[in-house]
Amino acid sequence: MHIYRLTTCLILLLLMFPACAYSTEHEALQRELHRFLTDKSATHAVESDRLIELERFYTERDYRSAWIQSGQPASLFYSVLSFLETAKSHGLRRENYQLDRLIELSSDQTLHQTFVLEFETTLSLLQFTRDLYRGRFDASVIDPNWHIPQLEFDAAIFLKKALDSGNPDQSFSSLAARNLNYQLLKQALEKFDNLISRKVTWTHIPNIPLLKPGNSHSAVPLIRQRITQAYETHGIPEYNLSLSTVNKQNTTYDNTLKNAIKRFQFQHGLNADGIIGPNTIKALNRTPAEKYQQLRINLERLRWLPQQLGDRYLLVNIAGFQLIAVEDNQPLFDMRIIVGRDYRSTPSFHSRITHMIVNPFWNVPASIARKDLLPKQQRNPDYLNKEQIKVYKDYTHSGDPIDPETIDWSSIKNGFPYALRQDPGAHNALGAIKFMLPNPYSIYLHDTPSKSLFSKDIRTFSSGCIRLESPLLLADFALKDQLSAEALEHYIESGKTKQINLTNPLPVYIVYMTVWVDSQQTIHYSPDSYERDKRALHLMN
Repeated sequence: MHIYRLTTCLILLLLMFPACAYSTEHEALQRELHRFLTDKSATHAVESDRLIELERFYTERDYRSAWIQSGQPASLFYSVLSFLETAKSHGLRRENYQLDRLIELSSDQTLHQTFVLEFETTLSLLQFTRDLYRGRFDASVIDPNWHIPQLEFDAAIFLKKALDSGNPDQSFSSLAARNLNYQLLKQALEKFDNLISRKVTWTHIPNIPLLKPGNSHSAVPLIRQRITQAYETHGIPEYNLSLSTVNKQNTTYDNTLKNAIKRFQFQHGLNADGIIGPNTIKALNRTPAEKYQQLRINLERLRWLPQQLGDRYLLVNIAGFQLIAVEDNQPLFDMRIIVGRDYRSTPSFHSRITHMIVNPFWNVPASIARKDLLPKQQRNPDYLNKEQIKVYKDYTHSGDPIDPETIDWSSIKNGFPYALRQDPGAHNALGAIKFMLPNPYSIYLHDTPSKSLFSKDIRTFSSGCIRLESPLLLADFALKDQLSAEALEHYIESGKTKQINLTNPLPVYIVYMTVWVDSQQTIHYSPDSYERDKRALHLMN
C-alpha cells in the first residue's frame, strides 16, 4: 500500500513538473518583457506603436518565446535574419531593422541578452513586415499631394498567424506586392545596386548646342559611348552600337545613333524626335546612384497602393504623362496625357469613372475664368465670342446669356461676378468626350483640340484635369461590350450632348510615378516635373 501511494505521488509530480517548468518559463519571459518595455535606454528609439504591438504579440502567444529556445537562437531566428536581409532589394534600408545589432546579440549567450534578442528580433519583424506591406512612410507626410489611403496592417496579428501556420517563410514571402510593376522595378533596383557596388560610372556629356542628325560635334563620340553603356544596362537592341560600321571617334551624328537617341528619349519620357537638347543631355547624365534613388521612391509609392487594384483599371501616371489600361494584370495599351501646370498640379487619388459625357459643355471654373480668361477678354473684346463662350449671371445658367459687349470687363478687379460656359464643338476645351469620376478636386479626364501639345517633352499644360491623346480608345475600354464604337461615333457626330452611364464603373488610380512600366513591359524613367521625388527622397533619407 505504501509503495502504491509513493508511486502515485511520483507520477503526479512528474506530470506536474512540465507544467511548472512551462509556467516558470512564461513568467520569466513576461517579467523580462516588462523590464524591457520600461527600460528607456533600450526602447528610446522605438516608436510607441511598435512597443504596443510587441506587448500584444506576446500576450496573444501567452508569453511564449518565438525565436529563442533553451536560451539559444532557434533555426527560425536565422530564417528571420535572411528575411530581413532582403530589405535592400526592396529599396528599404538594412539599418532600419537592426540586422547588425541582432547578429551581435545572437553571439552573447547570457540569459538577459537572450531575452533582449528575442524582443528586438520581434520589433525588427514588426517594423519590416509593416513597411513591406504598406510602405515605410506615411504617404501624406512624404507627399502631401498623395490622397490614396494606405493599407491597414496589424503586424502583431500577422506574425502570430505566420508562426501558427507552421510555415512563416511562406507568410513572409506573401507580403511584397506581386504586380508586374513592382517586380520589374525591383529587378532594376538590384541591377543599379550592382553597378554602384562595382563603382561603375557612365560617360558624362558636356553642355552642347542643339544637336540634330547630320550635325558634327566633338561630343558625338562621348554620346555614342554613353549609349553603349545604356545597352549594357538595359539591353534595348537600338542601344547596341557595336554592330555599327561607323568609326567610334567619328564626330558626325549619324542615323544609327539617331535611332538609338530616339529610343533613349522614348524610354526617358522625352519627345522622341532625335534632337539632342538640354533635356536629353540631362537624362543621359543621370548617374547609377541617381537612378537607384529614383527607383527607391517609386517602389515606396507602389507599396502605398492597394496590392489588388482590380480586374480592370486605369493607372494614370502624372509624372510619366501616361495612361495605362490594365486587364487581368496585363497592360493592354497606353497613351500620352497632359496634366496640370506646376501651380495647378494634379493630385494623386483613387476614384472610378461612373459616366461619360459626349459633346460636353465646358463650365469654366471661377478660378480659370478670373485668372486665365478675363485677361484675354480684356485684351481682346471679341475673345469670348470667338471661342463660343457664353456669359451667364450664375452657374445655374438659367435665362438668356449676357452679351459680352454690354460688360465693362476692365472694371473687374477682384473676383469674377459671372459664370462662363463654352458650347460643344470644335473649339470646346474638353473636346468630344469627358470621363467623370467623383472626387473633391474637380478633376476629370477629357479629350482636347490641342493635339500638338502631346509632342512636348514636359506636358504640364492643363489646369489640373487630364487631357487624353486617344479618348475614343479609352471610351472603348471603359464601355467594354456596353456600346459599340459605331454607336459612340454616331453620338459624337450628332453634336448633341449626351450622358452615358457605365454599367460597370472603371477604377482609376491617379499616381505620381517617375519610374513606370509600359504595356510592352519596358521600364521608363520620367523627369521629376513637380519635384515630388526631390521632396520625398529628402524626407526618406
